[in-house]
Amino acid sequence: MSVSVRVGPCSSVKGGSVPEEDPLIPKHGGYRRLKTFQLARLIYDVTFQFCEKYMEEHDRLKPQMVHAARSCVQNIAEGSQTSGTSKKSELKLTGVGRASLEELLLDYEDFLRQRKLEKWIPSHPALTRFKAKRCATLEDVRAWVKEERALSVSVGVRPCSSVILVANAALSLINLCSHLLDKQLAAQSKAFVNEGGFTERLYRTRKNTSKRD
Repeated sequence: MSVSVRVGPCSSVKGGSVPEEDPLIPKHGGYRRLKTFQLARLIYDVTFQFCEKYMEEHDRLKPQMVHAARSCVQNIAEGSQTSGTSKKSELKLTGVGRASLEELLLDYEDFLRQRKLEKWIPSHPALTRFKAKRCATLEDVRAWVKEERALSVSVGVRPCSSVILVANAALSLINLCSHLLDKQLAAQSKAFVNEGGFTERLYRTRKNTSKRD
């Protein structure tokens, strides 16, 4: 008696395997695992608290900075989620998030410049220690601020103001996130060119279906 066996798209067969077909809607989302999303959300948390603590309620820059920080987070998430049906939208939304981050960078620089507060160079000792700490949460940033102020007291130096510490830490985080977003945009562009978007996948699916029929 013969037995008929159905071979699935990933099942092994003698002499090789049947390749899995390109899915019409590929895996998408998973933005919470993206380093850019994690950094952007930390920047948003830092910015929200920074604006609440160091800016006057009537300061027009305050809601702009909070909005720019939130926009980056939301657009990274939305771009990741929509990538299943539109690589073009993913690129656009990631680009909007990157632009929002650039706006926020300028706002922090304006805040420091207009108040005649110091903006540190990347090799500043305190920033070097901040980057080495690899802060992942708002609590990590707060702990670093306390450590820096305590370090100054221990060596007999006047502690740097918290506002300068936090603003420069935020700028450091923004620069890192911007760099990673630039790399993410480059990868998304390459994928879009090589794989096409939803329309191209739909065409291939229809073509393969008609061949089987």
